[in-house]
Amino acid sequence: SAALARIARTGNRPHKSMMSASPARNFRYYDFTMAAFVAILLLSNVLGAGKVAEIWLPGIGWWPFGAGILFFPISYVIGDVLTEVYGFARARRVIWAGTFAVLFMAFMSWVVVALPPAPEWTNQAAYETIFGQVPRIVFASVAAFWAGEFVNSYVLARMKVWSEGRHLWMRTIGSTIAGQGVDSLIFYPLAFWGAAGWSNDLVLKVLVTQWALKVAWEAILTPVTYAVVNFLKRREGVDVYDRDTDFTPFSAEV
Repeated sequence: SAALARIARTGNRPHKSMMSASPARNFRYYDFTMAAFVAILLLSNVLGAGKVAEIWLPGIGWWPFGAGILFFPISYVIGDVLTEVYGFARARRVIWAGTFAVLFMAFMSWVVVALPPAPEWTNQAAYETIFGQVPRIVFASVAAFWAGEFVNSYVLARMKVWSEGRHLWMRTIGSTIAGQGVDSLIFYPLAFWGAAGWSNDLVLKVLVTQWALKVAWEAILTPVTYAVVNFLKRREGVDVYDRDTDFTPFSAEV
């Protein structure tokens, strides 16, 4: 159609007929996008949550950062894609799916680690170190993810209406600045302030570094975001504008 052709050319300036939220319908790629979001969220929490690495910054020297930064920001990119293409309500469902997935992962880890090991199996200590869940960190992680993702989605949806669909890069980066800021401000103080091995100075350094690197990742991945958004808008035939959306996070309605 002419509307979709225009999306293909401009990337983010849809025809007026596509300016309001679409009715309930089935999408070919929505479920795959949700699955990718949840998978990246879980893997980044398992593999990168507790490790602090270092990066060399010219003029500063070695600077600490959380290893999860390498992959966790991709979940925010996918969150941007979901809100941009499918709207806040469908992104909200994905955020709740991710929240419950993280909670179940924490519960499963606790159960498996607590099971008594067989006498001939000698890896219990290493298993506890890798998969043992500290309740404080679990709570901080879930709270930070939940709040940060909803802030990210809300800001992007509002900016899309305000900008009339122009300047996709501005709203993806702007929403990430807000969402990742909230995420980092909640997670690091709740998880590590006063914890053994974490000085207050280290907490603040990692917090600021994580936020800056996450925003930088969003900017670097902007061409990928454009490509995915344009592909989905063309193939799904939808481009939702949240003009009359109820932005409460406590709902699963579309």
